[in-house]
Amino acid sequence: MNAFPQYKANILYKVVTPKSEAELDAYYHFRWENLRQPWNYPLGSEKDEYEQVSEHRMITNGRGDIVACGRVHLNTAEEAQIRHIAVHPDQQRKGLGQMMLAALESVARDLGADRAVTNSREISMDFFSACGFEVEREAASELGMLKRQQMVKKLTANNTLILHPIWCDELQKTWSETIPITEHMGIKLHQYSGRTLETRASLNKNINIHGTMFAGSIFSLATLTGWGMLYLQLKEKTLSGDIVLGDGDIHYHKPITMKPRAICNIETLSGKFKTLETGTKSRFELSVEILDDDIPVAEFKGVYWVLPSKDEA
Repeated sequence: MNAFPQYKANILYKVVTPKSEAELDAYYHFRWENLRQPWNYPLGSEKDEYEQVSEHRMITNGRGDIVACGRVHLNTAEEAQIRHIAVHPDQQRKGLGQMMLAALESVARDLGADRAVTNSREISMDFFSACGFEVEREAASELGMLKRQQMVKKLTANNTLILHPIWCDELQKTWSETIPITEHMGIKLHQYSGRTLETRASLNKNINIHGTMFAGSIFSLATLTGWGMLYLQLKEKTLSGDIVLGDGDIHYHKPITMKPRAICNIETLSGKFKTLETGTKSRFELSVEILDDDIPVAEFKGVYWVLPSKDEA
C-alpha cells in the first residue's frame, strides 16, 4: 500500500478530558472567551460552585487547539445538567456542537442519569431542539440578566445523533446486502451529523488469539467508514454513482482491546463533486481515525473513485 505524500494535512477532531493544570487553564479560558467575554464579563465569571463535581470535556483539532467545550454534572442521581457548550466562531456549522453534546450525554448515561437538562438562551434553543431537547419551563436568568429556558431530554441507551435517518438506514442496508462481511463483523453506523460519520464494530466478532482486534478487520472498518461518508455526501448533493476504493494506507499505533470505533470528518474529504454532474468519474481522498473507545489507535487514508451510474452516463 502506498503512502500519499500529496495528501493534505487533515483536521481530526477529538473529544478529550482536560486533566493537567495547563489543560484546565486553557479550557476555562476558552469558556470565558466564548461565553463570557462577548457579554463583557470579567475573567473568573466562567466558573461556578459546581466545577469540582463536574465532568469537563473539550474538542481539539489535529494541532491540539481547543475548538469546543462543555460540562456536565449531576443534579440528582437521575438528572444530569449540561452547561457551557461553546464552539469557536471559526469552527461553527461543522457538527462540533452536536459532537460535544453527544459526548456529554454519554458521560451522563455513564453516571447513571436517565434525564438531561440544560438552561438555554434563545440563541441556542434551536440547536438543543434539533438534538431532542424540549422546553419544560422558564429557568433562572444567567448572571442576573440573560433570560433562559430549561430544556429537557430523556436519555436512553440509544441516544445518538442521526441526521437523515432514511439515508443512514439505506447505507446500513446497502452494506448488509452488498458487503455481507459487515454483518459478520458487526459493523454499524453509530452517528451522522452531516459532517461527521462514526461507525462501530463488535470486538467479539473480530477478536484474534491475542484478545485484540484483527488488523484486517480494522482496515475493513476504516474502508467502509470512508465509503459510507462518500455515500452520504452524494445523497447530500443529490448525486449518485458507484463508489470504489482505489488505494488505501493505514498506520497502526496500538491494538484494540475494548470498543472499536471509526470516525470520518468531512474536513478530511477532498475531491470535486461537480465532475460527476458532467458524467465523468471523480477522485476523492479522505481520512478515517480508528479509536479504541476514546484512545486513537490507527489512521487510514484512502483514495476512492466515484463512477457515474450507467443511466446517467
